[in-house]
Amino acid sequence: MKVRQSKRMESFQTSIFSELAEYKKKKLKEGATLIDLSIGSPDLAPPSFIKDTLASEVLHDEQYGYSITGSSEFNKTVASFYDQNYDVKIEADDEVLQLMGSQDGLVHFPMVFANSGDLVLVPDPGYTAYAVGIEMAGATPYFMPLKKENHFLPDLSAIPEAIASQAKMMFLNFPGNPVPALANKEFFAEVVAFAKKYEIIVLHDFAYSELYYEGNKPISFLSVEGAMEVGVEMSSFSKNYNMAGSRIGYLAGNKEIIKAMHQLKSNLDYGVFYPIQKAAIKALKQGSSFCEINRKIYEARRDVLVDGLNAIGWRIDKPVAGMFVWAQVPNGYSSFEFTYTLIEKANVVVVPGHAFGPTGEGYVRIALVEDKDRLKEVVKSIKTSGVLKKGK
Repeated sequence: MKVRQSKRMESFQTSIFSELAEYKKKKLKEGATLIDLSIGSPDLAPPSFIKDTLASEVLHDEQYGYSITGSSEFNKTVASFYDQNYDVKIEADDEVLQLMGSQDGLVHFPMVFANSGDLVLVPDPGYTAYAVGIEMAGATPYFMPLKKENHFLPDLSAIPEAIASQAKMMFLNFPGNPVPALANKEFFAEVVAFAKKYEIIVLHDFAYSELYYEGNKPISFLSVEGAMEVGVEMSSFSKNYNMAGSRIGYLAGNKEIIKAMHQLKSNLDYGVFYPIQKAAIKALKQGSSFCEINRKIYEARRDVLVDGLNAIGWRIDKPVAGMFVWAQVPNGYSSFEFTYTLIEKANVVVVPGHAFGPTGEGYVRIALVEDKDRLKEVVKSIKTSGVLKKGK
């Protein structure tokens, strides 16, 4: 029997991530010792109080039923967290929706609010799940370039009137992936006004909300006046609490948007395992001290890597938030060429910027997912490899 895929699967061609994975396998078979800074998956475990909660809750027989929509305790805890941390009032009953991680929400969101051929405003470069969700909905992305000269914020004034009038949705992501930039209240206020004018739904991806440095606490989109009228905010426990494999997150904000997403979700899955919900509740209630420790770990890693690379001649700006370094490639290289040169000559794996959108060309994304000693090895290996000499 010949197996025929749907036309939809044409959207899921081999990505640069798959190509890198295959190339890494090849190099490992050849005996290379690689330091992989390409995947944004935390290498650290959750704090003991989260692990203890999971271990305890799985022993209770009543925890094994369908959770369906998430527990009321979870929703109330999210609402309380927003009140305490961002001074945002959220109604637990109809302004919070539990997700199986933010990836679940990001990919499914356009399917609820965009029809085939509709326009979706998306950051460029931006997280790859945005493109997947837009493709699944049959919609069309309109790229909003993130450029250094504009502090890596979209220039809403550059969006043509005809495009804005047709757009149904806008994705935003601060602190960002791959670009670890931060938005300010003035920008978010501009977004709210823009969204109201053109009746555009805003989804702010807030997955890195607890990873920030030197007191630069990220702003919740929902804390800006009028934001609840036009949009929602999505977050998860993967990066903030090192619970990546647990798959739990939430959507918060406009109740009509939440209601529509709930309608879809109620037809897709039967909810998150109750013990994971309990662990996530504990994280929100008791996680502030852990988050502070986690930030210091990532900040120390950032300093070792960026200071070290600057010292050997690769000029890179320090990120103020997130778990990535967005680094302009040295003169004479394309993003693709430099990525593979790093693997061949320095045994270091990063991601070429064009994998996240056309404006990403000229950059690479480096994940802070190794300890300080390994990052020192990265600096030493890049220095001795000679890869920085091209174009000088």
